[in-house]
Amino acid sequence: MSRFPFDRAPFSELTPALKGVLEAAARQMSFEPGDPILTPEMEPHCAYLLTGGHAELIIHGESVAVIGSGAFFGARAVLSARSADTWMALDEVSAWAIPRATLQHLVGAHAGFCAWVFGQVAARLAGSGQQEGSREFLSLMMARVQDAFVRKPFYLEGSTHLVEACRLMREAHQTNALVRDVEGGRERLGMFTTTDLRDALLLGRAPQQVAVREVARFDLVSVRADAELFEALNLMLRHRVHRVLVTDGAAIVGVLSQLDLMSFVSNHSHLIAMQVEQAESVAELKAAAQQMDGLIALLHGGGVKVSVVASLVRVLNEQVFERLWHMLAPPELVANSCLIVMGSEGRGEQILKTDQDNALILRDGFQFPGLAGVAEGFNRSLIEFGYPPCPGDIMLTNPAWCAPLAQFRQTIGGWIHEPQADGPMHLAIFMDAVCVAGDAALLHNAKQAMADFASGSDAFLARFAAAADQFAEAPQGWWSRLTQRKPREEPLFDIKKLGTFPVVHGVRALALEHGLTAVSTTERMQHLVRMQVLQADVVRDLTDALYFLMHLKLKHNLRQRQLGLTASNVVAVGELGALDRDQLREALAIIQRFRGWLTQRYRLEAL
Repeated sequence: MSRFPFDRAPFSELTPALKGVLEAAARQMSFEPGDPILTPEMEPHCAYLLTGGHAELIIHGESVAVIGSGAFFGARAVLSARSADTWMALDEVSAWAIPRATLQHLVGAHAGFCAWVFGQVAARLAGSGQQEGSREFLSLMMARVQDAFVRKPFYLEGSTHLVEACRLMREAHQTNALVRDVEGGRERLGMFTTTDLRDALLLGRAPQQVAVREVARFDLVSVRADAELFEALNLMLRHRVHRVLVTDGAAIVGVLSQLDLMSFVSNHSHLIAMQVEQAESVAELKAAAQQMDGLIALLHGGGVKVSVVASLVRVLNEQVFERLWHMLAPPELVANSCLIVMGSEGRGEQILKTDQDNALILRDGFQFPGLAGVAEGFNRSLIEFGYPPCPGDIMLTNPAWCAPLAQFRQTIGGWIHEPQADGPMHLAIFMDAVCVAGDAALLHNAKQAMADFASGSDAFLARFAAAADQFAEAPQGWWSRLTQRKPREEPLFDIKKLGTFPVVHGVRALALEHGLTAVSTTERMQHLVRMQVLQADVVRDLTDALYFLMHLKLKHNLRQRQLGLTASNVVAVGELGALDRDQLREALAIIQRFRGWLTQRYRLEAL
């Protein structure tokens, strides 16, 4: 029996003890030509080190890479318990198979091995003393909810009075309980915590006279046991709860608390949300906000889907904005206004910090003498946090974007009914607005006015939709250069103007036409499918194209920042790998077909 080849990376750096562990667990395997090695349908149990033959990587039915002897692959698939890609034996293949448990042990015990397995993300941390933090963070990304400490459910009946509830919880060593109750003939499930007990004691009634159902909360947030732990964290952040109900189908597994989640990744330094919530000064909030780019780099380098990264970043950004606003704005200003963010930030499609797009809608008749100073402080602080100012001055410091509701309604009417050159784009930005602090009803009223003004205005809708083509190039432009193997000039491609914008704005035009209140592009598309405006397969292709372009932009911007360059949307196509070039060509073909459909729908050729 041959010995394991420890002279090959990443195994050469292992300690003698770890080499012994690996040698005892690894086994030799062989595959015939055409045999599957890893596929999305298989549960991956082993990673492989090829010692002979070749393996072929297949994505979407196409061969994109071939690897040979000495190549190590499948580690990420094994650690996350699923393979997104297909690996097939191209000829007779021999390989060493490394079981999942052994791989997990090596990753946790050796920083260098962990760095190699996770490639770029750990390499960026090399020499910075953060290898341990990266392993903790990556363990969080790979873990499932069921891997954390999920407390078994402890139940109380809704009719139980508070004194008896406290006695039962003390005997069971519980600080919270699930509450079973019936209302209107229907069963419901709630939760009772020590915080609810504190509030109950302020009711002014004897505790023996207060039933648990009167103070329990019945709007529980749940997560599947097999969901990624990040999903649970995201739910806690989004809904501002400290516990989520863990389910397996219809069965209740238990309760996951924020404290137990934090304990699972003990001393993890990248959970920014806690720092945001606990920040007592603008300086402390700035320190939390400035960690976000590092978090994004780790997530991206760790293989987390761009949609998940964007979702988490959106929640964290909103919490930063809200916390800063409450620090700077007096309570009466907060209560009589609505702070909004717009554009890609509002849609949840902005990942790295880019231009600010924010505004303030004031309640009609409310006046605050120091408003200009508060607005200036807010925008200046965000600049210091790393959010650049908006080149178009769409910020609180611009009186046009910091005004009473009545003025906003009048402005929106002007965008739609008056021949303003920037009207469609200002309306597009405002369509993506979400409330991050204050009275959300003010934004709702402004958007209702927008829907009323736009209703039945076919001419404006066509002019609005036409903006999706404003950056289009002639067929002999970048597309022909992209397909050339050896172009005379290095083709440059603007990911936003020629890529994401036509999708985002085309879908936005359809949303305006049909009065949709959804803000994110993917949510709008799903609504349009249900309304039979768009076909499901078209939306699936557009979603894939949008997420690929977001991924490409993020990868490009992270590389620029690593080199000390200013992040931009323009990428040199020649710098892309073969796989990225092929996917870009595919994505842009999808976008071209969508633009053609929009042209026919709104008769844009007549404009």
